[in-house]
Amino acid sequence: MNVSRTTRYVLFGALGLGLAVIYFPLLVVLLNSVNADTTFGWPPTRFTLEWWSRAVTNEGALSALWTSVQVGLAATVIALVLGTMAAFALQRYRFFGRDQVSLLIILPIALPGIVTGIALNNAFRTVFGIELGMLTVIVAHATFCIVVVFNNVIARLRRLGGNLEEASMDLGADGVTTFRLVTFPMLRSALLAGGLLAFALSFDEIIVTTFTLGAGLETLPIWILNNLFRPNQAPVVNVVAAVLILVSTVPVYLAQRLSGDTASGGRL
Repeated sequence: MNVSRTTRYVLFGALGLGLAVIYFPLLVVLLNSVNADTTFGWPPTRFTLEWWSRAVTNEGALSALWTSVQVGLAATVIALVLGTMAAFALQRYRFFGRDQVSLLIILPIALPGIVTGIALNNAFRTVFGIELGMLTVIVAHATFCIVVVFNNVIARLRRLGGNLEEASMDLGADGVTTFRLVTFPMLRSALLAGGLLAFALSFDEIIVTTFTLGAGLETLPIWILNNLFRPNQAPVVNVVAAVLILVSTVPVYLAQRLSGDTASGGRL
């Protein structure tokens, strides 16, 4: 489509403004993580890596990081299993209410986090009598991580169809062999992309975590929130926030590349 030079300038200007609004605050966090001024005067006049060395030895931050990793990995594994099974059930079989079931699977990621958190808190403590702890926050994260895995897998299944699987079974392979040699290799990049997105989503989650994490436990976002307004911890918080930005960017970037390779017919 041909557009005028003025239109191009307006579009690129709007793009630049949008990117600036999104990424300038993130750049400020990254710069403040090496800002020698404890009051974070702007622009920075001196730079230091002292706050990074303190963050590396901060027991609270390291403990919170390990908790986030554990929760993220466990929630991702659950999401991969349940999300993939749900995608196969809805794509490979026809049954009454299939569209409604699909909506119910996707709904948790569309609901406000505070609503989901309150609902899960009440369910765990009141209905099931389960004390809040690591298990409850893993289950809570898995409820919305399932959605990203489900969306990736069902999109791949729709593109693939079932011809290759039918051909495999016509040649004598059973269901397990067909899945192992035909279906899984074709789904591999979609599963990896969904798993990376699920981990990133879990790693950053704070609202649902607040309502489902037990006493004495902190994930990294919760640790940041709890220490944000403590003057002696402010420099370390900026470092941890910078790490969180970097850690969250990597899986999203990899998932985007995998999804792009998939759409163009690429294979891992």
